[in-house]
Amino acid sequence: MKDKLIIIGASGHGKVIADIAIKMNKWQTIAFLDDDESIKASMGLEIIGKTADAFTYKDEADFFVAIGTNATREKVQEKLIAQGINVISLIHPDSVIGTDVEIGIGTAVMAGVVINSSSRIGKGCIINTCSSVDHDNIIEDYVHISPGVRTAGNVGIGKVTWLGISSVINNNINICSGCKVGAGAVVVKDITEPGTYVGVPVRRVDR
Repeated sequence: MKDKLIIIGASGHGKVIADIAIKMNKWQTIAFLDDDESIKASMGLEIIGKTADAFTYKDEADFFVAIGTNATREKVQEKLIAQGINVISLIHPDSVIGTDVEIGIGTAVMAGVVINSSSRIGKGCIINTCSSVDHDNIIEDYVHISPGVRTAGNVGIGKVTWLGISSVINNNINICSGCKVGAGAVVVKDITEPGTYVGVPVRRVDR
């Protein structure tokens, strides 16, 4: 672990990430990189360059990618990893992490989250505010679990899938990669084809 943390992305998601990092109290300095030149500071923290400048700080900083869009976050984080840059995970001190839980690099676990025993969280995920992931879940890389989501036991969520705010996933359900599940939706059977799903129970709406 380095003395400096650099967060890529200084907008709303980046602010929440910075707050987690501040509360973790592990870095002497925290700064942002952002490609929007109109943003000069965020959360009172300095913006020291653009995303392309990350390699300049490779040897002096840990990095976190605070980009909300799953596919973009994946692209940026995988490029950093390929360049040998140290990408870290961030876990809010007011979250609850069960026994035998694995959390991949670049994943953010936010305030009020509960992740129960023997679940596996991939790299670059967002486990957002007050969501809960029950036992024996497998959450693949670059998934976004929005605020208030509930997944029951033995759930599998495929890569780059997005679960909308307050959606509910029943136990023993698998959702394939590349899905979007709408706000408040309830999933009661496996989803096997990528697409957008809404409703109670969910139905596909992007045919």
